[in-house]
Amino acid sequence: MWAELLPVGRSATSGGYRRFAWNSADAECRAWFEQQARSRGLTYELDRNGNQWAWLGDPNGQGAVVTGSHLDSVPDGGAFDGPLGVVSSFAALDELRARGTEFTRPLAIVNFGDEEGARFGVACIGSRLTAGVLSREAAYELRDADGLRLPDAMEKAGYDPTAIGADDDRLARIGAFVELHVEQGRCLAEGQPVGVAGAIWPHGRWRFDFHGEANHAGTTRIEDRRDPMLTYANTVLAARKKAKLAGALATFGKVAVEPNGTNAIASLVRGWLDSRAADERTLTELVAEIERAAAERGERDGVRVELTRESYTPVVDFDGPLRDRLAKLLDAPVLPTGAGHDAGILASAIPTAMLFVRNPTGVSHSPAEYAEQADCLAGVAALADVLEDLACQ
Repeated sequence: MWAELLPVGRSATSGGYRRFAWNSADAECRAWFEQQARSRGLTYELDRNGNQWAWLGDPNGQGAVVTGSHLDSVPDGGAFDGPLGVVSSFAALDELRARGTEFTRPLAIVNFGDEEGARFGVACIGSRLTAGVLSREAAYELRDADGLRLPDAMEKAGYDPTAIGADDDRLARIGAFVELHVEQGRCLAEGQPVGVAGAIWPHGRWRFDFHGEANHAGTTRIEDRRDPMLTYANTVLAARKKAKLAGALATFGKVAVEPNGTNAIASLVRGWLDSRAADERTLTELVAEIERAAAERGERDGVRVELTRESYTPVVDFDGPLRDRLAKLLDAPVLPTGAGHDAGILASAIPTAMLFVRNPTGVSHSPAEYAEQADCLAGVAALADVLEDLACQ
């Protein structure tokens, strides 16, 4: 399975992946998922939000145990973030069948759409829609870098966007969701190959619009300039400094410039801030401080600054009894994480948990992301034990 997925959406120049929602690479990944489901005799289903499901047992039964993750990527992302969870889910089912396991509850494997938010700027769109965290109306307003709306992209890819929205009936039939994911850090570097997630830091994405005045780079005096690039650059540095002082994280990882000419002073710079902290108060105060720093510098530069919050996820504490049950079953450490996941979105509606597989480098969202094969297999065995414990009693 791993070998089949490796070339899909991979850049020949960077070695990273460009599996964005509703593009050709995404279509290949979706076709692969459907083929894996049907080859195992599972019931394949596409839900109203474009998420893929593979069912063992009655899809309409109660108390289902669900596992899975996502197959999309960030720009030039690694091979493991998302796909490891989906591949391991199918492999865990194969392991349980080899054991002769008899299931007493329906079991499903899911591929949630557009988890990374690489195309439309909002993470976990598939699970957000399902949980009602993202409304149909808000989803219809999302656009990609080319101005194409989300529903139009879905329709162009052959999917019906008219039914997207909260799927309460589906969630009511799920007893537990367990997501396996490569660790995005090094907590497991010197210890066991598998850990259990305890909580997800609150996090969000904010767009800063720096409005200046376009002008000629070679003829405009320094004192006559209203250059938004200066305000943007100062804000990037301020974000780093203030995040470090707060023991939090702040990253400007995406920028767009207009008119984007080498010999032109920009009229507009848009910078996207990703910020995360251990608690919501710290995060709120940090973003407010970054906004103040931007506004103060903007006043000096003659630049107007606007801030728009594009997405926000509060702190997520995974289901305590389920978390403790899995940690005891696997004799595994409980770890915090600063990364968002579909499991975190669904945690407000159903009991959820996460397993982390050791990442020796700690690198993620990069072609250098990696996990040893032995650790991946340990993750499969751990997931199989979890599914057996939850779906076979």
